[in-house]
Amino acid sequence: MTDSVTNGEHGGHGPGMPTGDGTRAVRAGLPEPVKHEPTLPGPVFAAHFHLPGEPTGPYTYGRDENPTWTHLERAIGELESPGREGVETLVFASGMAAISSVLFSQLRAGDVVVLPGDGYQVLPLVRAQLEAYGIEVRTAPTGGDAQLDVLDGAKLLWIETPSNPGLDVCDVRRLVEAAHTRGALVAVDNTLATPLGQRPLELGADFAVASGTKQLTGHGDVLLGYVAGRDAEAMTAVRRWRKIVGAIPGPMEAWLAHRSIATLQLRVDRQNATALRVATALRGRPEITGLRYPGLPDDPSHKIASQQMLRYGCVVSFTLATRARADRFLDALRLVEGATSFGGVRSTAERRGRWGGDAVPEGFVRLSVGAEDPEDLVADLLRALDETAD
Repeated sequence: MTDSVTNGEHGGHGPGMPTGDGTRAVRAGLPEPVKHEPTLPGPVFAAHFHLPGEPTGPYTYGRDENPTWTHLERAIGELESPGREGVETLVFASGMAAISSVLFSQLRAGDVVVLPGDGYQVLPLVRAQLEAYGIEVRTAPTGGDAQLDVLDGAKLLWIETPSNPGLDVCDVRRLVEAAHTRGALVAVDNTLATPLGQRPLELGADFAVASGTKQLTGHGDVLLGYVAGRDAEAMTAVRRWRKIVGAIPGPMEAWLAHRSIATLQLRVDRQNATALRVATALRGRPEITGLRYPGLPDDPSHKIASQQMLRYGCVVSFTLATRARADRFLDALRLVEGATSFGGVRSTAERRGRWGGDAVPEGFVRLSVGAEDPEDLVADLLRALDETAD
């Protein structure tokens, strides 16, 4: 990571005015100040709007647009592609709604799509649905840029980097160049990295897609997804899909998400720094194998990650010898909650194999590092390992 990235100076609101990630997160998407009005307007609860005469203007019906969405979409767009014009952002009811909107709006029967073979566990369900619609699905692992080998003839390449839960990383620039040369669009799932950890649109991707349920909002109380894109025609199709299926967020969820983004940089920096400390502490434990964290200098993904990521994320993964050993360890933790999902201010962990769908060992643990004091969290993890030793 370069010094400018480390310092968070990636652009600005005007000439000679550099803007760091914290400043941008705090102010992203806010409307122009109006005397006696709140800085962040409250959620707009409206199924319809006053609309005499011809239906002109931005707000007509609640399934199409909402002022609360507009503020949030502007905020996410400013984070995903700061200082750049022509980027459109659309919010959805969940991360899967956002993922589905890209896949099903861009692909038709007879098209070919390339998915990661080691991505989010719902992707096999998505594959089955795509194939039912007559779309050919190819898969390849994230690591080693293996998706390059199955790109020929594809209409869309779907990248997930770092992959969930294995934390492999691929070279986004290289894959984008190869895909575009072959006439394929590229979507990058940016959930694990967040816009403060990686900016796929700046790396050349056509879509940045994410679940805002995770670290973007960070409190475990909002289901949300979004798509940010550079191509107007492609984003028109995504917007049409959202309208057709009605996969829209509630105004309260959108408002909570916008409010939460203000602390994104504070949370991300704390959680990422602690994740590195946790990974470093676990690296010396003999009972742990397969430890992965892209921020570790000796991690297999570190070299590529350091060239394209601004921050390395809050997830650490590792394997204990058996399912029983992993379960004992998780039960012994006091500061880490047993839960799925990741990115929240409270640390969570789970034995990922309990869900099925992920090609991981039975003792594989995905740990999401929260905002607790690093010393306390490391001590809790090491204590739990000691107390549950075979």
